[in-house]
Amino acid sequence: MESPTKTGTDSSPLEFREFAAGRSRHLVRTAYLLTGGDAHLAEDLAQEALGKLYAGWRRVSRMENPAGYARTVLVNTFLSHRRRRSSSEHVTDTFVETPGRGDDPALRIALLGALAELPQQDRAVLILRYWEDLGVEETAAALRLTPSAVRSRASRALARLRARLGDQLDDLARP
Repeated sequence: MESPTKTGTDSSPLEFREFAAGRSRHLVRTAYLLTGGDAHLAEDLAQEALGKLYAGWRRVSRMENPAGYARTVLVNTFLSHRRRRSSSEHVTDTFVETPGRGDDPALRIALLGALAELPQQDRAVLILRYWEDLGVEETAAALRLTPSAVRSRASRALARLRARLGDQLDDLARP
């Protein structure tokens, strides 16, 4: 009698639950950054991405990097949500961000505000490149862009962030 272990062709809902439990916090954090600090939308996007992963879990579980694929699904879900919602919903109020464990909450709030003002593709490039610490090629694959497009978008987006923050960045970055 064989033991019930994971094989290359068999995957179970239990394995998906373990994967989701291990990756959901990371997906929500990434979605939070993508949405410009909207915690509720971030949770919704992460949940939707996990739902899509579950639907194709047999195939996903056999992939070399299911976590990378989950991140790609999340980014694509975010971009699709932005296209669908482009004119149907309007933000009427924002919630105050809860303090983090970071050393400088003012800097964090300023950066999140500046990120939220960037176009969605530029924001996604910066988050994947600098927050997720992905390489140019990995970011390009996740966003279905060329590596040169990722480099140019990142350069322009960083310039926009610097321009947006201006002198405020120097004041915030001082010890």
